[in-house]
Amino acid sequence: MPIRIPDHLPARKTLEQEGVMVMDSSRAARQDIRPLQIGLLNLMPNKERTETQFARLIGSTPLQIDMTLVRITDHQSKHTSEDYLKTFYSTWEEVRERKFDGLIVTGAPIANIPFEEVKYWSEMLEIMNWTETNVHRTMFICWGAQAALHHFHGAKRYRMPQKAFGVFRHKLVGGPNPWLRGFSDSPMIPVSRYNDIDRDSLGDDLEILIDNEEIGLCMLRDKARPALYMLNHLEYDNRSLADEYDRDVKAGLNPEMPTNLFPGGDPTVEPENRWRSHAHLLFQNWINEIYQTTPYDPAQIGLVKQSP
Repeated sequence: MPIRIPDHLPARKTLEQEGVMVMDSSRAARQDIRPLQIGLLNLMPNKERTETQFARLIGSTPLQIDMTLVRITDHQSKHTSEDYLKTFYSTWEEVRERKFDGLIVTGAPIANIPFEEVKYWSEMLEIMNWTETNVHRTMFICWGAQAALHHFHGAKRYRMPQKAFGVFRHKLVGGPNPWLRGFSDSPMIPVSRYNDIDRDSLGDDLEILIDNEEIGLCMLRDKARPALYMLNHLEYDNRSLADEYDRDVKAGLNPEMPTNLFPGGDPTVEPENRWRSHAHLLFQNWINEIYQTTPYDPAQIGLVKQSP
């Protein structure tokens, strides 16, 4: 089945070129099924690139999905025009009365700012609390995961001696679970972050699912609520890390070359994507779990206690 996104969203052309089926509103209305309602709270500055990355993965499921793009209500984007945001995005205030089968909260480039000093932290607190009553299952990514772990569990974040930057081999360490069904034992996963979570600050209501002894935690499951916390970036496309490296080189920051990204360690050679299959597996597994467990009547989301 296709994914339904706004008709003129720039991501549509990219997705169609890649063979992802995209549906318009009139065709969706003729199908006698309830589409899953998936929200994407996009906190990244490059909205178009980020929404394309996630739509690519969400759109590969065999289910019909309506994806709603959501942004912080009062935050002014420096990299995306207000016309673009008004055309394709809803503010959280505009969707807060809605129910969603799934919500993805992205990362944000504010790693060095204490959570409480983030300009939109008060709204983030409201959104995170809102997920417990209005969202069936939530996936928090990168900074979004750090923020949610801090808010819900009091987990402590600390700055690592150096930035974890590149594509690293990880290990599956949790017990059997539906989220990682089909994963190999040691997947390669893109990483770009300065911070990690202090393991000693994690309580028994969190289970580590993917880990790396060198660069830290990757993915955790919440035992108390239906949420996943992914600290790294399976959604990244081939050039996400390479473009970040090129940007920092041009800015004169003398960055370390991303680990295991460029073939032969040569930044003039295009990167190879060695994580794409696991990215699709994770999101298909997540969406399948949503489909199997979400109420048919969206109004019932949040009213019946569910297994996390």
